[in-house]
Amino acid sequence: MAAELLRRGLLDHRRALLGWCLGIAGYCAFVASIYPSIKGFSGFENLVNQYPEALKSLFAISGDITTGAGFLDTELFSLILPLLVLTLAIGSGARTFAGEEETGRLELVLAYPLRRRDAVLAKAAAIAGEIALVCVVGFVALAALDVIVGLDLDFAHLAGGMLGVALLGLLYGWLALAIGAAWPSKVLALGVPAAYAAAAYLVGGLHDLAGWLDPLRFLSPFWLVGQAPLQNGVDGWGALTVAIAAGLVLAGGAWLVGRRDLELP
Repeated sequence: MAAELLRRGLLDHRRALLGWCLGIAGYCAFVASIYPSIKGFSGFENLVNQYPEALKSLFAISGDITTGAGFLDTELFSLILPLLVLTLAIGSGARTFAGEEETGRLELVLAYPLRRRDAVLAKAAAIAGEIALVCVVGFVALAALDVIVGLDLDFAHLAGGMLGVALLGLLYGWLALAIGAAWPSKVLALGVPAAYAAAAYLVGGLHDLAGWLDPLRFLSPFWLVGQAPLQNGVDGWGALTVAIAAGLVLAGGAWLVGRRDLELP
């Protein structure tokens, strides 16, 4: 029955998921199409070097931005790509349980002959499937564009970068799911992960410049997975830490859902 709930979780959102896949692939193509105009252009690199340090730190502008890896790290992996995946993940997590409870559809989910925690895990697997699919699409799109545009990417670093983005999505998506399973509020399920993501991004980007933020960097998943993944690779231990944190968040949600009265009609 959990497998059926997983299947329904994916099929019910297939049209929206198709739109997300096309949108991410299209945005990757748009960004990559700009690269030939700045490839090897030293004047552009000199201009970027004049940016304020706070701006360069916040958006992970490092290395040679006129290379394919440096350009995509700045234009895609520093903000936009994680933002897109997190929007998908948090939205999917919030509409599960919290969203279904608010609209009175949760009784259909719990009509399956399985325990509440198993329903949470099945829904979590569906969210993981959505995240995995859009990240695979992003990887394939960039791999194809590498050949077409001449980005000269290291495919191992590209795979690591997409894995890091997927883990970020998993953590925040499962956090939204867990909050919605524990409390009947879609607003909380959306707001808490979004606020945490915004704060963690700022801490990860500005901790070098603001000394009081430096001790908090360990609480930032963005810092843990590493910046500029196409140039520097992903921090393996940091990525593992984020994966473990996502698992703990999900376990907490699966445990808490069995300890409250669900507001069913």
